Amino acid sequence: MTRKKPGITLGIISDTHGLLRPQAAEALQGVDMIIHAGDIGGAPVIKELELIAPVVAVRGNMDNDHWAYFLKREEVLDAGGHTVCVVHDLGTLSLDPERAGIRAVMHGHSHRPRIQDHEGILYINPGSAGPRRFTLPVSVALLQISGGDLRARIIELKP
Repeated sequence: MTRKKPGITLGIISDTHGLLRPQAAEALQGVDMIIHAGDIGGAPVIKELELIAPVVAVRGNMDNDHWAYFLKREEVLDAGGHTVCVVHDLGTLSLDPERAGIRAVMHGHSHRPRIQDHEGILYINPGSAGPRRFTLPVSVALLQISGGDLRARIIELKP
């Protein structure tokens, strides 16, 4: 008899700009859901990610082709009993996370990986998993949710 692992793990990726690196796909193996925080760069990236786990994706400022028109600019969803929000550019967030009962906000846009807890809300930018920009790292993030515990970490990829 196999035991089900407690909680869920979200894989968070952003700013792929049409490039899903094998290292990123490998880092996301075993997650329960993948969150793509925009600047996807093409439908094939989503299709490849869907081979790993179900995907929730938002439209980034560079996702302007016809394939991206069905994507929302912001998504709010339940993850492990917690309300989380996904937006590409944190500056365009349309809701007040505290008032909306949001526990985590996942975003991209800056290409800078960062995890910050602000007034009980976890803000997660996985950085960019696509083409390297300047000297910024190539990275993804994982968010583990178990009961009331949310733990995020950045995984720097070796391209």
